[in-house]
Amino acid sequence: MNYAAAIVLAAGRGLRFSRESGKFKIPKVLAQINSKPILIYSLLALSRHAFIKDIIVVVNAKNSKSIIDKIRQYRIGKIRQIVVGGKRRQDSVLNGLRALDTGADLVLIHDAVRPFIEKNTISAVIKAAKKSGAAIVGVPVKATIKEVTRSQSHNVTGKVKRTLDRNKLWEIQTPQVFKKGIILKAYEKFGDIDVTDDAVLVEKLGKKVSVVLGSYNNIKITTPEDLIIAKAIAKRA
Repeated sequence: MNYAAAIVLAAGRGLRFSRESGKFKIPKVLAQINSKPILIYSLLALSRHAFIKDIIVVVNAKNSKSIIDKIRQYRIGKIRQIVVGGKRRQDSVLNGLRALDTGADLVLIHDAVRPFIEKNTISAVIKAAKKSGAAIVGVPVKATIKEVTRSQSHNVTGKVKRTLDRNKLWEIQTPQVFKKGIILKAYEKFGDIDVTDDAVLVEKLGKKVSVVLGSYNNIKITTPEDLIIAKAIAKRA
């Protein structure tokens, strides 16, 4: 089995989350879910997985010391390097890619604010990427999705243009896994484009991206309300 190196993105400023603790702002990745920091959940899952050899954690300058302290406290293994991220998500990923060991065959990219990645999901997406070169995790959408045009009216947000067929729509998550040569080429050619996930850049290369069924528990914590849901999930686990 080719081994994978994991890049865990923990450099976001969490402006939408903006959680306050006393007089000090807590970085979102260090906010606690049932007494454990958000970041630690995914780091433990990745460090314990047999297919993962190295982990690169991408941080920002303001939270780097706190994250290093937590990694030491929880004795997270397989940490290869901690690097400082950039202004945009893709800048942070690129800094992580530059820190990869030359022996890595596959690159797993994961958002630190998705704490509930499961062992079988990690295995499945790595195996799919080994076969196809690029694989991502997702779940079918449950809600009705409508395309809405913006309205100029002060009391109307917009108007429905069309209702999309939700049977063809998936909510995409992380981790996302790519053969190293493919993701490096994608960033070399399209890294300047603003995107919300790495698979978009690979798609622009003309590569087919496989989708692996994930879990609805694999939520992304964006707002304080998400933290309430996360605590409930953690209690059931």
